[in-house]
Amino acid sequence: MMKRIGRGPRGPLVICALALGLVAGCTELPDPDRTELMPETQTEVHPPLPPMKRFGPVQPRRPQVSNVDLAQDFLDLSFKLESGRKLPMLTRFEEPVRIAVNRGTGPLPPTFTRDLDALIGRLRREAGVDIRMARGNERANLVVQPVRGADIRQELPDAACFVVPGITDLSEYRRAQRSGRTDWARLTKRDQIAIFVPGDAAPQELRDCLHEEMAQALGPLNDLYRLPDSTFNDDNMHPILTGYDMLILRLTYAPELHSGMTPAQVQARLPGLLARMNPQGQSIAPRNPRPTPRQWTDAVARALGPGSSPAMRLRGATDAVAIAEKEGWNDNRTAFSYYMLGRLTLRKSAIEAEPLLRHAHALYSALPDTALQAANVAAQLAGYDLVRDQPQQAIAMLRPAEAEARRHQDAALLAWCEMLEAQALHLDGQEARAESVRLDSLGWARYGFAPDWVIWNKLQIAASLNPQYNGD
Repeated sequence: MMKRIGRGPRGPLVICALALGLVAGCTELPDPDRTELMPETQTEVHPPLPPMKRFGPVQPRRPQVSNVDLAQDFLDLSFKLESGRKLPMLTRFEEPVRIAVNRGTGPLPPTFTRDLDALIGRLRREAGVDIRMARGNERANLVVQPVRGADIRQELPDAACFVVPGITDLSEYRRAQRSGRTDWARLTKRDQIAIFVPGDAAPQELRDCLHEEMAQALGPLNDLYRLPDSTFNDDNMHPILTGYDMLILRLTYAPELHSGMTPAQVQARLPGLLARMNPQGQSIAPRNPRPTPRQWTDAVARALGPGSSPAMRLRGATDAVAIAEKEGWNDNRTAFSYYMLGRLTLRKSAIEAEPLLRHAHALYSALPDTALQAANVAAQLAGYDLVRDQPQQAIAMLRPAEAEARRHQDAALLAWCEMLEAQALHLDGQEARAESVRLDSLGWARYGFAPDWVIWNKLQIAASLNPQYNGD
């Protein structure tokens, strides 16, 4: 299982004044997710960046979900692969989980050890998993190997990071794949798993990979787009494990369950388990979300997957919106469809993209568990307010988004929102406050983005959101 490159639109695709069509004839949109905006050989000299900022302990919220829905989620997550292939039995580690770090081919950034330790601590406290680093001569049954991102893409071009059974080193992957050792469906329990993460990525991307791949190494192997508050979702919105995710892992390692159990056997145990682990879910009315048809996930893959032309991406997003509306969903899948279509439309016409993005924001804002998703859309919409010389509206849009970014420990989103807020404060004449917020954004950007020239590039793009380009 893997975290895919480009599958989720969390990165800030920003709007400059020219992109909004305020100057005739402009169709090219600046996208700070694309490195060609400023080559690494750039010669402009910048002052030193401030120290990197780091988040404190996570304060997860308990999920507000019906136990009826949660039981179905658990079955769908645990007995299917992302491909749709069914798994015959539940698998998990039956022995204590002991972790080793294999230095591999990649650098090991100074944030890595702290982020890994923090994750292990959360898994022990919140999910009840017997997990820690291997000591002395202890056998490690879960290996984390930081390697170069290019080495990961050489094995899986669509992957930012991935987890696989049966091996301990990336060099073993192809041989093990041919022998069938990496086939999750053949497992009867989990006893040797390897996680491969990009050691040369931005600190946040490395941390996000640790969270997602560790969760799948320990528990569910499937992702469900219908889940609003989970990393077990290919929308790529949540950077770290949520309270919902920890509950799913706690269920996985409940003493009443064990490897080898069939779906029917697990289903029979779930009501009692959920009554004990999620008592508030007994009184919450089920949403009974309708299944996600394969046609919709295929449309999303065309819109966001690698190898699609711009026209194919746009058609995929348009199809996703049409299917979501036909299905009558009133959930995050419809909002995500509009968000995809809005972002892809933004590349050719910011004017046409605006109503799509605003509709996505309204849908996310109306749902109880999608405030982080709404914050991601808000970071897009604030640019419209800036180029229209409406800085107070931009600030009103950005500050709730910053609060959600902090709560979910999304430094990349927080840094980008603060860069935009600094520009709004500048336009509003609050120069001292603007400089303070801009400085704060750089500390978060050092964790959220890499290398340094990307940070300066994003700051420059935020500063370009200026109403002086309007022809009025």
